[in-house]
Amino acid sequence: GSCRQRCCLGRNNACWAPAAHRARCYCDSYCERTGDCCQDYQATCRRAAVGCAVGPWGPWGGCSSLCGVGSQARSRQVTVPPRHGGEPCPDLKQRRGCRGEHPTCGTAK
Repeated sequence: GSCRQRCCLGRNNACWAPAAHRARCYCDSYCERTGDCCQDYQATCRRAAVGCAVGPWGPWGGCSSLCGVGSQARSRQVTVPPRHGGEPCPDLKQRRGCRGEHPTCGTAK
């Protein structure tokens, strides 16, 4: 069996190829543990694997609340997408709590 364009991460029972004598060989990274990799797994999947790369975090956005408790977010972009079973991308967005303190907060009318 051959892993041509079939490399998968983790344990993926749908990631297989036909092998000799009606058997299956696998092209997922779990096959290294179970010993049922296709003959070309190392050459096709391990060497060609490209892990995700991301850029730096952008600045935190403004607080969603002018007065009181709110949230703010920041993000980053994928610079190199994962290919051929490489490491997946980490989180691209973060959120945290904030407190809005606009000058008009607490002003009595």
